[in-house]
Amino acid sequence: MYITKRKQGHVLYGNHAGHAKEVNRLMKKKVVGGILTAMMITGMFAGCGNNESQSGDGTNTGSGDQVVVDIFQNKNEINDALQAAIEQYESENPGVTIHLETVGGSDYASSLKAKMLGNDPVEIFTLGGPDDIASYKEYLEPLTGEEWISHVTAGGCDNVTVDGQVYGMPIAVEGYGLIYNKKIFEAAGIDASTLTSYDAMDKAFADLQSQIDAGTLADQFPVLEAVEEYAAKESWIVGLHTNNVALSQEFGSAAKAFESQTVNYTYGDALKDLIDLETKYTSSSDNLSLLNSVDYATQVGGGLAIERVAVIRQGNWISPEISNVSEELLQDLGILPIPLKGVVEDSIAVGVSNYWCVNSKSSEAEKTAAKAFLNWLYQSDEGKNIVINELSLIPAFDNYDGIEISDPLSAEVMRYMNAGKTIPWVFSGQPSGWDSNVAANVQAYLAGGMTWEQVIAQNKSDWEAMRQQ
Repeated sequence: MYITKRKQGHVLYGNHAGHAKEVNRLMKKKVVGGILTAMMITGMFAGCGNNESQSGDGTNTGSGDQVVVDIFQNKNEINDALQAAIEQYESENPGVTIHLETVGGSDYASSLKAKMLGNDPVEIFTLGGPDDIASYKEYLEPLTGEEWISHVTAGGCDNVTVDGQVYGMPIAVEGYGLIYNKKIFEAAGIDASTLTSYDAMDKAFADLQSQIDAGTLADQFPVLEAVEEYAAKESWIVGLHTNNVALSQEFGSAAKAFESQTVNYTYGDALKDLIDLETKYTSSSDNLSLLNSVDYATQVGGGLAIERVAVIRQGNWISPEISNVSEELLQDLGILPIPLKGVVEDSIAVGVSNYWCVNSKSSEAEKTAAKAFLNWLYQSDEGKNIVINELSLIPAFDNYDGIEISDPLSAEVMRYMNAGKTIPWVFSGQPSGWDSNVAANVQAYLAGGMTWEQVIAQNKSDWEAMRQQ
């Protein structure tokens, strides 16, 4: 774990509890004004309310006094670009100061709770979906009258709408699958376009691993050691994204998952097959317990980005990190489907990642400034370009005509969307904290401490118990 300090933006990676006092000292109330990310996919998500605008176009809406607003968010990959956007907004709105803090991974949830219940509340923060909305309802400012509402694509606000009121702005549409290095596959003589089923993918991965082991690709890719890397240490990878592939077929939507008192694991056997596929072609195949120490940074920056592995299961959000290492490599990446054997084999998971929320307990001036910034970022011409070209996000709005998506992984996500080959994100409807339990159980399975049957039984029991709380 380490902390990186920037001019006004802070990024905390990993467990940051020991630095809480220092962070609080450094991050006391600053001014915020603005608006965030937008989306451009027509027809994926529905409108969310009426068209009345409360905050206008992003101009300084304060009373003449300096307004101080904090932004607290969980996407490490957009921190730098978002900080640059904040500085641009501040230069155009001198009455507003914006302070950005980023805590990535599984630490975000506990950090947000500590802030909101403690003495360091924030004006803008991110939440996931129905369970988060229910948990933070008393801190949520209705956004139903904001100008961006009429442009949200179909269903984009469903997870954050309660009794007709919208409580979150979609940050982006994201998609995840098996991201692969096209050059490695081409060098191995593997036609990625044919990998549209579990069996085809399994066979191709076995072939690629045998070539790696034989050293036939070593001249071109000297550090390549395995087909895949699986970051089992990350609960959000194991307990949210991997688990979602099966639960998406059981529930169909986050709302239905949220309403359910039980989980049946109808496709539990296929989920086991998927986990086995993602782990048996790693360099830890002879000792899967080693995967429990593999984190996001090892998988992405220390794996795919340096061509140590050819495939990882991640989403288009990794583009900024890959680009920082090699823009050329980013252009050579594609996305293979996530095969749920015998169920759905030629699709990727697509959904709204998270939502921007405004703290209802902030002052009126702070809330107005926060809403104005969000409107600027997602609806102004300069903000839209930032969302697409700097934040590398797929906007969840229908008024981004004429702005081309340059990020190749985002383009891949849109390719699957246009082909109708997607499965939904339902994990935001899971019981809060259940993902950590699921991850721990899968980690025990990889370490040989639990059978798969025990994993499924424990996951079911934990879900039911948490629903009773």
